[in-house]
Amino acid sequence: MKYQIVIEDTGEQYPCDERESVLEGMARLGRRGIPVGCRGGGCGVCKVRILSGEYVAKVMSRAHVSAVELSDGIVLACRVLPGSDLSVEVTGKMKKTIVNPK
Repeated sequence: MKYQIVIEDTGEQYPCDERESVLEGMARLGRRGIPVGCRGGGCGVCKVRILSGEYVAKVMSRAHVSAVELSDGIVLACRVLPGSDLSVEVTGKMKKTIVNPK
């Protein structure tokens, strides 16, 4: 099943299949410079905050996402699968590329 992901910072939307990560879907926006890092939850480059919607969070490095952050909806986009339409806010290193591209 496909869900709609909204990047609140920019208003952009993109489809994301329930079997793919939020980061994989985001890469289809066609933007150059979206930092993807390791794609396995170990580097912390793709940190986002889920503002609304349901999702499945896979294992992430506690060095990059603490238990407190996780409970506040802060996750790594490479380790999150949508379970419904999602609204996300870009944080960390991706913010410059997604929100203020030059």
